[in-house]
Amino acid sequence: MILGLYQCASPAGDIAAGLAVIDDALGKAAAAGVEMLTMPELFLPGYNSTTSTPPDGWEGVEGKVAALAAKHGVALCIGLAEYEGGTAYNSAFVYGDDGAELARFRKIQLFGPGEQSIFAFGDKHSTFTYRGHKFGILICYDVEFPEHTRALARAGVQTIIVPTANMKPFINVNQITVPARALESRLNIVYANYTGVEGDLDYVGHSAIFAPDGYLLGGKGFGEGLAVAEATDQPGENGIPLSTQFEDYRPVEPPK
Repeated sequence: MILGLYQCASPAGDIAAGLAVIDDALGKAAAAGVEMLTMPELFLPGYNSTTSTPPDGWEGVEGKVAALAAKHGVALCIGLAEYEGGTAYNSAFVYGDDGAELARFRKIQLFGPGEQSIFAFGDKHSTFTYRGHKFGILICYDVEFPEHTRALARAGVQTIIVPTANMKPFINVNQITVPARALESRLNIVYANYTGVEGDLDYVGHSAIFAPDGYLLGGKGFGEGLAVAEATDQPGENGIPLSTQFEDYRPVEPPK
């Protein structure tokens, strides 16, 4: 399975501009042979530009994104606001290479009072199989909780795809926490972030694809663009065996 991520600036509420970026990203992914592309959290309307009500021009956005995946023949996981019955969710949608919806996931761990004032909490994990490869979905803060990656690993997930909007000063998440999640649960993680500034947020960039041994398979620094890597279930050339913590863990009675 050829995995890709696309790091870029937020469209900051400009839906037409955002759709154009998605179109461009999928075109570049198709040319690179990517089978599953991941883009950032709440890419439409934009992480720091999303409110609890749909913006002007929102109608039909999901269909337009699905049509772009079909146009380029590349599966896409992307963060979108989801509005249902007067409630807003911070969601990730996955579309197949034919534009059919494969999965959707609502963020479980809403980050801070800002997100919690806009969105309702998600309450379940989401997995799906595409071209014989089993995926799980998390969004940003979700992946910082080992309980969620462990739950997906126990469900047989091989790769977790993570739209994110990680901002300064939290670059330790990109460089320490996320590779640790890959290592301890022995799976691939695709972590797709923004770069640049949106309002009062300065994003850290450093989107990355990590292997099950925690090592970097591909990524971006602060620049915009595509990163590509092949999913694996083997350790890299560093010679370090994969973790056996998953099998070796011995639960004991909690301390008092």
